[in-house]
Amino acid sequence: MSGPAQYDVVIIGAGIAGTALATALAGSGLSLALVEAQPLQRKTLPAGRDLNSYDARVSALTPISIAFLEQLGAWERIAAYRHCAYSHMTVWDAEGTGRIEFDRSELGVPALGHIVENRAIIDGLLAVMERARDIATYNPDCLQQCQRGGDGTMLLELDSGQSLRANLVVGADGALSRVRQMLEFSTREWDYGHRAVVCTVQTALDHQQTAWQRFLPTGPLAFLPLPGSASEHFSSIVWSLQDEVAEEVLALDDDGFCARLGAAFEETLGPVLASSPRFAFPLRQRHAVDYIQPGAALVADAAHTIHPLAGQGINLGLRDVAVLAEELLQAHERGLQPGRVDVLSRYQRRRKGDNLLMMGAMDGFKRLFEQQALPVRWLRNAGMRGVGRIAPLKQRLMRQALGIG
Repeated sequence: MSGPAQYDVVIIGAGIAGTALATALAGSGLSLALVEAQPLQRKTLPAGRDLNSYDARVSALTPISIAFLEQLGAWERIAAYRHCAYSHMTVWDAEGTGRIEFDRSELGVPALGHIVENRAIIDGLLAVMERARDIATYNPDCLQQCQRGGDGTMLLELDSGQSLRANLVVGADGALSRVRQMLEFSTREWDYGHRAVVCTVQTALDHQQTAWQRFLPTGPLAFLPLPGSASEHFSSIVWSLQDEVAEEVLALDDDGFCARLGAAFEETLGPVLASSPRFAFPLRQRHAVDYIQPGAALVADAAHTIHPLAGQGINLGLRDVAVLAEELLQAHERGLQPGRVDVLSRYQRRRKGDNLLMMGAMDGFKRLFEQQALPVRWLRNAGMRGVGRIAPLKQRLMRQALGIG
């Protein structure tokens, strides 16, 4: 009976983060394996621009995320599919006059970002990964057991009965990461008592290549622009609601939902004409105390989940992947094993502070806009107006959010 299959790096999870990491490490001389529970194959993406053809899961990719995808060779294919560049962002408070607007011209960039369907990002990454000859894939297959061997290598058992041995295992398996749980990474987490309702909607007026966000007492509501036509205008919505309110909204018929959504958005884009089927997911903030152990690392949602009000989750995850790949490739060039703590510690030092800063800011924003006391409302509205008038401060906030320094 043969022993475990041996690899330098085994990546658990082939979502956006996992496929991006495998692609970034391909061709380096490291032996790689990717384990994914779902069938790992490219799918035919829907053609045309019909309301129900859009993926409910979209990402607001920043310029730095797009640059990384370009570096991997995936962006050209992703961009060839329907997506929407947005040049403008408008944020306002439903409980006052506070309003702030951002425009690409203030930073001298072609766009503030691109709204892209998640399945298109995966398709672009898989197209590149298929050309790699040094990535073994185990799918559909699930991680059954993960433990550290006496020699310091990681021993993995899969549902199929396949055994793997790795110098480094990377948990890229999402918010409910089995790698994180099996290796007993400690986390700090809390439930917001909210759910995000997501769907695609058609509005009477054009979105003007603008990402819109309105802060309501019940939570933030975002309209993210999607490609449409001269006569049809589509947006992806993310509506954060208290659990009981989310239940009410999900139970409405389409006409009732469109009317309630339009009222919550002040019909900024005219009446909401139609909606795709609605989905909801619970909002929970989670952060691993450490991203690394000897022979193990966590990236993206496995390491941290963030409130979606700024659409930063995917961008933080891709930054994790870019930094971890860079550190592993540099270590490999120096002849160092990828699972060494000193190698992985550099990844943690470079990413943990940035993630904590963004998570703290998003949590603070959420809690600030939940406060309905008149003095707090007055101060936050005055603050928004003030930031809008101070160009250097406004530009700094924009650059921080977009990850461009």
